[in-house]
Amino acid sequence: MITGIGVDVVGLDRFAQKLEQTPRLRERLFATSEQGLPVHSLAARFAAKEALIKALGRSDGLVWTDIVVVSNEHGDPGFELRGGAAEVVAAHGVRRLHLSITHDAGVAVAFVVAEGGTDA
Repeated sequence: MITGIGVDVVGLDRFAQKLEQTPRLRERLFATSEQGLPVHSLAARFAAKEALIKALGRSDGLVWTDIVVVSNEHGDPGFELRGGAAEVVAAHGVRRLHLSITHDAGVAVAFVVAEGGTDA
C-alpha cells in the first residue's frame, strides 16, 4: 500500500551558487560518501532527500546526513537510511522506498514513493 509520495525540483545553477556561498552547507546536507560528487549529482541527491521528507509528510527527527542516496549494482538509485532517519521511516510504517532521480536542462528532479502496510 502506498503511504506517501514526494517530488522535488532543484535548479542546478541556484544550487551551485548556494554551495559556493555557504561552504559548510555541503557538510550539513550530505554524508561524507556524497560530498565529493559533482554539483548536478548533489542537487539530485538534495532533491531526493526533500522528496523523501514530502513522502513522509514531515521532517521531525530527520538529519540530512542520515539520509544517503546510493546506487545498486545496476545503477538504480535508492536510500541508505542511518540513525534517526531509519527510525523515523520505520515509525511511519514505511517498509519500502522507491526513488527516481534525473538531472537535465538545468534542473534536478526526484520522485519518491513510500510503501507500508501488509502489501509492501
